[in-house]
Amino acid sequence: EVQLVESGGGLVQPGGSLRLSCATSGFTFSNSAMSWVRQAPGKGLEWVSSMKTDIRNPYYAESVKGRFTISTDNAKNTLYLQMNSLKSEDTAVYYCARGLYYPDVWGQGTLVTVSS
Repeated sequence: EVQLVESGGGLVQPGGSLRLSCATSGFTFSNSAMSWVRQAPGKGLEWVSSMKTDIRNPYYAESVKGRFTISTDNAKNTLYLQMNSLKSEDTAVYYCARGLYYPDVWGQGTLVTVSS
C-alpha cells in the first residue's frame, strides 16, 4: 500500500522557519516525482514545489521561490520542505503528493499557521 505521511507543521511567528517531512512507503521513492501542495483557509489548492527524486531538480512557485527548499533523503524515503522567512499568507494545510502535474497519491496534510 502506498502511503505518504506528513509531519512538522505547527504555529510559527512571521519571519520564522519550519521544516516539513513526508515519510513514504509502498513505492520506489528514489525514482519518483514528488510535490508539495498547499490549501489556505477558504481557498483552493496551490502548487508549491516539485522534484524528481532521482535527478533532484527542484521547481518552485513564484510565491515561495527563495524562501522554501525542497529536498529528499532517498535512503529514508522521505521528502522535505524547508520553509524560511514565513509570512502570514503561507498559512495553509500542506500536502505531500506523488507526481508532478496530476498527483495520484496524497498525504493527509499538516497545518502550518504563521501568526504573531
